[in-house]
Amino acid sequence: MSRTTGLSPTREGLLNDRSDGSRQKFYDDAHRSSGESDRRLDELEIQDDNSRQARFPRWAQKLFGKYRRAEKNYQDLKNDGPGSLAGRQKAKAKGFCSRYKICFITTGVLLAVFLIASGSGVFWAYNTAPKDGLSPPWYPSPQGGTAESWEGSYKKAAVMVQKMTLVEKVNVTSGTGWSQDLCVGNTAPANSVNFPALCLQDGPLGLRFMDHSTAFPGGITVGATWNKDLMYRKGRAHGLEAKLKGINILLGPSMGPLGRMPAAGRNWEGFGPDPVLQAVAASEEIKGIQDSGVIATAKHLIANEQEHFRQSFEWGLPNALSSNLDDRTLHELYLWPFAESVRAGVGSVMCSYNLVNNSYACGNSKIMNGILKDELGFQGFVQSDWLAQRSGVASALAGLDMTMPGDGLTWQDGKSLYGPRLTEAALNGSLPMERLNDMVTRIVAAWYQLKQDNRTQWPPPPPEGNGGPNFSSFTDDKIGLIHPGSDDETTAEVNQFIDVQGEGNSSHGRLAKQIASEGTVLVKNEGGILPLSRKGSTKKRDAGAKYRVAIYGEDAGPGDGPNACPDRSCNQGTLGSGWGSGAVEFPHLVPPLEALQSAFDSSSVEITPLLTNEIPIKASSSLLHDQDLCIVFVNSDGGEGFESWNGVRGDRNDLFLQKVGDKLVEKVARGCGKGKSDVIVVVHAVGPVILERWIDLPSVKAVILANLPGQESGNALADVLFGDVDASGRLPYTVGKSLSDYGPGGQVMYYPNGVVPQQDFTERLYVDYRHFDRQDIEPRYEFGFGLSYTTFEISNLTLTEKKPKSALPAPRADSKAAIPVYTTDLPDPSTALFPPGFRKLKRRIYPYISSISEITPGKYPYPKGYDQVQLPSPAGGAEGGNPDLYTPHVSVKVSLKNTGSRRGKHVVQVYVSFPDGVVDTSTGDKIDFPVRQLRGFEKIELDAGKSTNVEIQLTRKDFSYWSRGLGNWVMPTEGKFTVSVGASSRDLPVNRQW
Repeated sequence: MSRTTGLSPTREGLLNDRSDGSRQKFYDDAHRSSGESDRRLDELEIQDDNSRQARFPRWAQKLFGKYRRAEKNYQDLKNDGPGSLAGRQKAKAKGFCSRYKICFITTGVLLAVFLIASGSGVFWAYNTAPKDGLSPPWYPSPQGGTAESWEGSYKKAAVMVQKMTLVEKVNVTSGTGWSQDLCVGNTAPANSVNFPALCLQDGPLGLRFMDHSTAFPGGITVGATWNKDLMYRKGRAHGLEAKLKGINILLGPSMGPLGRMPAAGRNWEGFGPDPVLQAVAASEEIKGIQDSGVIATAKHLIANEQEHFRQSFEWGLPNALSSNLDDRTLHELYLWPFAESVRAGVGSVMCSYNLVNNSYACGNSKIMNGILKDELGFQGFVQSDWLAQRSGVASALAGLDMTMPGDGLTWQDGKSLYGPRLTEAALNGSLPMERLNDMVTRIVAAWYQLKQDNRTQWPPPPPEGNGGPNFSSFTDDKIGLIHPGSDDETTAEVNQFIDVQGEGNSSHGRLAKQIASEGTVLVKNEGGILPLSRKGSTKKRDAGAKYRVAIYGEDAGPGDGPNACPDRSCNQGTLGSGWGSGAVEFPHLVPPLEALQSAFDSSSVEITPLLTNEIPIKASSSLLHDQDLCIVFVNSDGGEGFESWNGVRGDRNDLFLQKVGDKLVEKVARGCGKGKSDVIVVVHAVGPVILERWIDLPSVKAVILANLPGQESGNALADVLFGDVDASGRLPYTVGKSLSDYGPGGQVMYYPNGVVPQQDFTERLYVDYRHFDRQDIEPRYEFGFGLSYTTFEISNLTLTEKKPKSALPAPRADSKAAIPVYTTDLPDPSTALFPPGFRKLKRRIYPYISSISEITPGKYPYPKGYDQVQLPSPAGGAEGGNPDLYTPHVSVKVSLKNTGSRRGKHVVQVYVSFPDGVVDTSTGDKIDFPVRQLRGFEKIELDAGKSTNVEIQLTRKDFSYWSRGLGNWVMPTEGKFTVSVGASSRDLPVNRQW
C-alpha cells in the first residue's frame, strides 16, 4: 500500500514520536541546541522474584511505578464526593491514570505480559520503534494570512503581536495546565496588549461540566436529520450558550472518527461514516457556532478511528496506535470533512492522539504543514488534543500552534513541552522566531476574526470587567478555588449559574426536541401501525374497555438519573448520550415512559410499565399476555476510552443490544397478547445495532432507531409515535446483519499487534455502504434509508452541464493577501526571567525561565528534510483547497411530489458513479471507484398532493479522484458519469449520464 501521508523520521526535531517509548531527559532534550544524536533508551538489569536477571527498559519500570501510584490514588479518591475537588478531578481528568479503573488493571496485565515475555526471550517486541520513513517531511510551517477573508484580522493581529514580549507570546500558545483555571483548557493573557486568557471547553453534544445549559442530541442524531437548517441552528444555539458562559473556543464539532468501524466508541460524536454527510453537517455547525462569535474547533485530525490504544500509556503501551492509510484514502474519505470545515472558515483544528503512518498526529509535518496549512489553506490555529503532544520543538516545527492543556507527557506534572521550554527554544535559536510569531499570530487572528476584541460583547475579566468564564469545571459550588489544580487556596464566586438555555420560542429545548424527532429513524412499519392514536383502539372504546399498553425495558425509564455516572459513563436508565468528554451534564432528561404516560389518553388507555430488561416468569400473564400493545425499549452504549462500563472500554465489544436487550424483545414479541398483539421496538444507540434475532418475528410491527436524542428524548419520541411530526429521519450509517458484514476494515483492534499497534486501512475507500455495495452484501437497512408517514415520488431528472469536463482544476493562484512580517531579533534573555518576588503555583505552567544559564545556543538537529524546498500544492490556493474544486459542473434537477395523504418531509439524495476503465496517466494505475458515492442532498417538506422542483449543484470535486502521482484532484474526461437520485443508497429510481 502506498503511504504518502504522515511523517516519521526519528530525527524530526528531537524525540518527535520517540517511538521506543523513551521519556528520559525528554524535557531538556526536546529543546536541546547541540548536535547530540538521538539515543535509544538504556535497558536496566533488574531482578525478578526468582532472582533471575531480566531486561526491562526504563519506561516499563516507570510505568510500573505509575501503576502502583495510580492504584493508590484511585483508592484515595474513590470515596471523595462529586462536589469535592478530588472527586471532580477524578471524574473529569482525561489523562493517564485519571482513568484509574481501566488503567491500573490494564497496566498490571501488560506488565505481567512483559514479565512472561522477557523470560521467554521475546521481550524485543516491546522495545521496537514505529516504522520509519512512511511519509515525507514538509517544512517550514506555512504562515497564516494568505486568505483575503482573513486579511483584516491578520493586520490587526500583526500590530498586537509585534508589541508582545517573548513570554507573552509563549503564554498565548501554552495551556496553564489541567485544572489550573476554570475551563478544561486555559491560556494565560498578554497583559501589555490587553489580549485575554482564553477559555476552551468541550464539546460536541453541548457544554461539558456545565449548569443551566442544553444537552443537545448526539452528533449521530444530528446527522440522521439530514437537515442542513437544523445543523446550522444547532451550531448557532450551541455557540450562543458557550458565549454566554464566557467560552472563547468550543471544542467541536467532531468529524474524526469518521466511522470506519461501526463499534468504535466515539462515532456518536460525529455525523456518520460518509464524508459528504459528515462534511455538510460539520460545516453547517461551524457556521452556526462562529456566527455566534465563538471559535469552533474541527476535531480530531486525523484517522483517530477507535479508542483502544489511541493514546500513549492510556492502555499500558508506550505508544499510541498508528493508523496507516494511503494518500487517496486520506483525501477522499477522512480529510473531506476537514476541507469543508476549513472552507467554512473554522478558527481552530485539533490534532488527534494517534499516530498517522507511524508519526504522532500532533507532530506530523505532512499532515499539519503540508496538507492542512498549505493544501487546505487553513488560516486558524492547530491545538493539541489533551496531552496528545509528544515532543517540543519538533511539534512546533511540524505545525502545532497551541498545546493543551499545557501539561507535558503526564497529567498535572507542571512540565510543559511548551511553556518555559518554548521560551528557551526561542532564545537558544532552536525554534525560529518566524515560527513562534506565526503560532501566536494565528491564535490572535482567530480571536479578531470572531470579533472577540469587541469589549461590549466580550468584556474583560475581573477586576477590569465582568467577563471571562462564569463557571467552574471542577466544582458545582458557588464559591470555589480559582486555581483548583494548584496549591493556591484563593477562592471566589466561580459558578454564577447563568441560564443560557433560551426562553419561549427561542428555547433551545424546543430546538433539541426538533433535532431529536427529525433524527429518529423509522425502519419498519408493517400495516401502518404507526402513528398511534392517543385514545388507543376504537374497538376497545366501543366495547367500554380500556386499551392496554405495556412499556418494557430499563431504557424507558429514568434509572438513577441522567447524571448518575461521571461523563455519562454507564448504561442505566434511558440512553440519551454516549460517554466521554463529548458528553454533558443533563439539565433534565425526559424518559420515554413519562412522555408516553402524558401523551396517551388515560380515560381510554391503561399503561403498564415494567422498567426492567428481565420479565418475571410469574408475572408473564398480567404483564404480557393481557396486553393489546407492547412497546419495548432497548439500547447499546459506548464512548471515549478513558472510561469503561461493564466490560465496554469505549469501543463496543459487538453490535448487539446490551443488557440482554435481544432476549427482552424476543420474550415480549412471543408473549405480548399471547403472541397476537402488536409490538413496537425503540432502540437508543451510539451507532448501528444487529436486529436479526427478532426483526422478522411476526408480532414486531414497527421498529424505531432513535439514536441519541438528548434531553428531550421522550417528548421527541412521542411526537413521532403519535404522528405530531412526520417520521423523517434517515439512516446516517448502514445497518448490517452481522458485524462481519462490515468487512475486515470495520473491525476494532481489541488486542495490540505490537508495542506500536499497526492498523492498516487496507479497505481504502470501502467503508460502510461503499463496502456493502462493492461486496454485494444485502444489508438489513441501507445507508440513507428511512420510512415516512406519507409517500413521495421523484421524477423528471435532468442534468444541465454548467462547465465541461477537464482533467485538472485551474492552476493555483498566488495569494494577494499580505503575510505579516516581524523582526526576528532575539530579546535579552533577562526579560524572560521570573519577576522578582513572583509566587509560583504548584503544577502551573509559566512562560518564564529560572536562570539565563539555561540558555545554551548551539547547533540544533533539525529534522530530516527541514531544508528541503517544498512546492505549494496544486490542490491548494484558498480555504478548503483550490477554489476551482468547488466550481459547479452539473446542475441536478428533479421533481418531488408528496403522493400520500399528509404533510411530510423527504430527503432527496444524489449519488455519483464514476466511469469504468479510468487510468491515472501519471502513475499508470487503474483507478477503482465505489459503486456509488453520496454527493449531495436536500430535505424538503411538502403538503399532501403538492410538488416542487429540487436542484442540487455538483462540483468539480464531486467528479474527481485524488491522484497520488500528481498530488491533485483529477476529473476523468473519458467515459460517462452516472448521476442517480432517490431516497437511499439503494433506492435510486432515476438516473442520467454525463
